[in-house]
Amino acid sequence: MQQNKRKSYRTLAAAMMSLVLVAGLAAGCGKKEEAPAAPPTGTEATTPAATGNPADVLVTYKDGSVTRAEFDKFVNINMLFYPQYAQFKTDPAFQHDIMNQLLAFKVLGARAEAKDKEDAAKQAKEQMEQIKTYLGMQEGGLEKALKDNNVTEQDIQDFIGNSLVAIVSAESKVTDADVKKVYDEQLAKDPSVYTTATVRHILIGTTDAATGKETRSKEDALKRAKEVQDKLKAGGDFDALAKEYSDDPGSKDTGGKYENAPVSQWVPEFKKAAIELPLNQISDPVESQFGYHVMKVETRTTKTLDQAKDALRSEAAQTKIYEFLEKELPGLIQTNNLPKVEAPKTDAPPAGEAPKTEEKK
Repeated sequence: MQQNKRKSYRTLAAAMMSLVLVAGLAAGCGKKEEAPAAPPTGTEATTPAATGNPADVLVTYKDGSVTRAEFDKFVNINMLFYPQYAQFKTDPAFQHDIMNQLLAFKVLGARAEAKDKEDAAKQAKEQMEQIKTYLGMQEGGLEKALKDNNVTEQDIQDFIGNSLVAIVSAESKVTDADVKKVYDEQLAKDPSVYTTATVRHILIGTTDAATGKETRSKEDALKRAKEVQDKLKAGGDFDALAKEYSDDPGSKDTGGKYENAPVSQWVPEFKKAAIELPLNQISDPVESQFGYHVMKVETRTTKTLDQAKDALRSEAAQTKIYEFLEKELPGLIQTNNLPKVEAPKTDAPPAGEAPKTEEKK
């Protein structure tokens, strides 16, 4: 029972910096979302940066420049991985974010040590094979995906390689103190952030997951959940009862089991129960937005700093990249010819000026 997490285009840089490319493809490839009739609030419709002479220089920075052709190719590759962001393609704020991502790859890549570049090249080859395999299984296959986005295999290979060089280089600069700082900060925000649990559950739902329509009343769902609880307490087989009763398509055919899963991925009520329930006991029905869950927590552990350090090293590296984007990169940019980001329109008067009122006649 995962929480619904709405993405905006501003998470794109984070996703790409983390290089969760295959996961991104699985979530985004396929049918593209339709673009809205009007641009997002606070922006004006503009001519895409992609129009004009490919040789035009869009940005100059301390050690180089970015042409329109290079930027367009980078945007197209992003659209390949995240088709849903096509609706923001003409949004100036989006264009500036993507440009900053491209500049980060170029600058940080140029600073990378030879060993980091070698390690990144090996990882890039593995990533590319996974991506080709995934795209090959989609409608139209790899060729259609490349054609639709006006990119080549080499373009994707270069994108992966350049992004990985930046990430591997940042990771190589992460110290043990950096890793411990991230661990402690996350633990302070959420004491269960490193808790994993193996949980079985049977969901008695109140709504249809696909349509959102009510399937049964809360009273009926609770009555059915208590029936399931009684059968389990009487020695009923969890696997069989999950197949018969559970409305959770993600677990009903596996005995209702989520194995060694981070509790932080679950909705609050389910997460709380996974943390607090005694082990290996059948719970009373637990209510969530999905309905009622009859649960059994089989294992519960907390990752130590040493166990979590690999993932934390990546997070610490990402923090370093963000710091570069926010603090250093703006000072490196010399000229920027992308459309300007306009401030949101407001009817409020300028600061210090009283609102105008109609004169009485």
